[in-house]
Amino acid sequence: MAKYLFTKRGIYYFERRVPKDISAHYSASKIIKSLRTKNRTTAIALSAQYARHLDGYWTSLRHSAFAEKFCNQRQSVHSTESISNHASIRMSDALQLYLTLKAKTKDKRFSAYANRAVNYLFSAVGDKHLHNYTRADANALRDALIKRGLVNTSVKRNFEVVRAIFNLAEREHALDIKNPFANILLINIKAGSVRPPLKPEEVDKLQRLCRKHDDEMRWLIALLSDTGIRLSEACGLLISDINLTADIPFISIQPHHWRSLKTVSSNRTVPLVGASLWYAHRIVSNASSEFAFPRYCSPKGHKADSASNALNKWMRPHVQKGGVIHSFRHSMRDRLREVECPSDIIDQIGGWQSAGVGQSYGQGYSLKVMHKWLSKAC
Repeated sequence: MAKYLFTKRGIYYFERRVPKDISAHYSASKIIKSLRTKNRTTAIALSAQYARHLDGYWTSLRHSAFAEKFCNQRQSVHSTESISNHASIRMSDALQLYLTLKAKTKDKRFSAYANRAVNYLFSAVGDKHLHNYTRADANALRDALIKRGLVNTSVKRNFEVVRAIFNLAEREHALDIKNPFANILLINIKAGSVRPPLKPEEVDKLQRLCRKHDDEMRWLIALLSDTGIRLSEACGLLISDINLTADIPFISIQPHHWRSLKTVSSNRTVPLVGASLWYAHRIVSNASSEFAFPRYCSPKGHKADSASNALNKWMRPHVQKGGVIHSFRHSMRDRLREVECPSDIIDQIGGWQSAGVGQSYGQGYSLKVMHKWLSKAC
């Protein structure tokens, strides 16, 4: 559908002339809508969707001509916006569309977050057609979330989900309506607790205790301790993701159908050093399954939440208040800073999204470079 596209200041627009036989329903001879993208492939896909929706709507207008003629119920002049309103859907339908298109490659938490955010919205202002939601409804949702005691990050996360659901429905159904949940002021909301990084002596103590217990739970903790990888990344590992025969041993963090990755930059290799290397040998030598941690993973999915609860309970007496399994990631970042490791190398090791367009060019740092800095930090 590239024939319906034109660009303005690099942004693609959809433009289509209104057929003469239904022109009486419009106040303009053309329909023009910004596609809000500079990517040609995306623009072509959106253009095709818009064209299909318009074709369907125009067919319905032509079919209604008989009723208009004999019932004297001529439709009023339509603007582009009123077409969108006519075709609008309810938020509950938008949620199902979102889950259908997005949830297949995500874990169970993705669907849980989406359902919870929309249920908060329904409790606050109800399930409406998208074009009937207003700025006042968005403010009411914000106030309801605050009243529930949610902290700043949780309020933001819920708004991000509602915005994403709204935007997807707007694109897929060619609805020319503004998203009232965008750019909401989130001020004077209490901040959440900050997870403290584990102190070096706490990391050492935990590694000694892991060696003493020497079981699957402790292998998992120790693997996290000197790699800084996410718990879900570790839980979803296969034995084949652990390479101990290379010149520099490493683990491969890659997506599997039972465990997706958080970001594109999460797909990476991480050198094994220190305690993580020792325990990687224990994991492989004691393997009873294709999974590195069969207690917490199977072809049906991973159980990172269950692992987190169990590991945090065991760690709690041995670390400062607020220290949890995720604190290893905070600790690793601090340990790498302490040895003056460049921030972009830190980002690559931890799978954090690096700022700047240039960071997406090239293949990144070699295992040798990352191994050098991890060895200094551990």
